Amino acid sequence: MKGPPIRVCVYCGSRHGRLPAYADAARRLGTAIGRRGWQLVYGGGHVGLMGELADATLAAGGTVVGVITEALMQREVGHRGLTELHVVRTMHERKQRMAERADLFMALPGGIGTMEELFEVWTWRQLGYHDQPIGLLDVAGFYQRFAGLVAQMVAEGFLAEEQRAALVTGNDPEALLELLAGQARRSSAAPDDYSRI
Repeated sequence: MKGPPIRVCVYCGSRHGRLPAYADAARRLGTAIGRRGWQLVYGGGHVGLMGELADATLAAGGTVVGVITEALMQREVGHRGLTELHVVRTMHERKQRMAERADLFMALPGGIGTMEELFEVWTWRQLGYHDQPIGLLDVAGFYQRFAGLVAQMVAEGFLAEEQRAALVTGNDPEALLELLAGQARRSSAAPDDYSRI
């Protein structure tokens, strides 16, 4: 019996970045999500890698849920062609609502907003608010220096190896998606309760 669609929460840049490979990876990931009939959950924007990802998911037959703040909607960056678009008041509510809709998390290249979202959901896992898998899509070596910093955190005693291992890194969108989806299906923790945060 086939289970419900996997809900993939993706954090990524609201800009395209310097290399064409970044947008290509976003489109490939969106296509992979859509072809499987899965659902993308993301920040609701139509610009940068966010827009590329959402458009590719929709074009490939997937559903897309966006969550965006009122302030960002007023700046006209909200994507108006999504399956669902939720407009919320605060950034905290935005991130909480996205997490509540997710079976797994992925981060593509991005700026400080992407890093902040990644670190927060990683911290939430460390604190036991969820046990969903978290993946880094390492496009053109984007996350290699970050991996070095994380290794330094472990070496200096600030991060447990178990928490470093919670971040799964890959450079192929489809392979990483399948790996994380397999881990999400095996998740056995109690239902997530982000209201405690």
